[in-house]
Amino acid sequence: MNAYQSTVLEGASPVELTIALYDGIVRFMNQAIEAVEQNDVDKRRASVKRAMDIVMHLQVTLDRKQGGKPAEALTEFYTAMFALMLQGSQANSRQKFEQVIANVRNVREAWKQALAEAAHSGVRETKPIGFDLGGAPTQFAGNERESSWTA
Repeated sequence: MNAYQSTVLEGASPVELTIALYDGIVRFMNQAIEAVEQNDVDKRRASVKRAMDIVMHLQVTLDRKQGGKPAEALTEFYTAMFALMLQGSQANSRQKFEQVIANVRNVREAWKQALAEAAHSGVRETKPIGFDLGGAPTQFAGNERESSWTA
């Protein structure tokens, strides 16, 4: 990470940081796809590991008690993405990595929309659903959608 990126992230809200982590997953999955195309096993493994590390971080920071159903849905989503990454790495599958990218981008866009809606409604700082970031509350109002993710 360069100095500019570090400075930008220092002033970011928790949701903006979450979006940046999703961007990292996409970046590492794209690197894994390149590695598949180049038949570079070490690069593929390293890229998948970095993406999995991000997913694990997102998973362990979920506050399931305060997050309720949205946090449960994110738990399912992260578990499914982790499994899909593992399957993709084991099968050397570009298609599996592309599925991860599509799913992560979809959820990333939901975070961006929530951030935009919060800004439009005048909310100063928003926190990701169910994430324990040292403050309360941890849910966006009106974001109680139920979903189930499968790999």
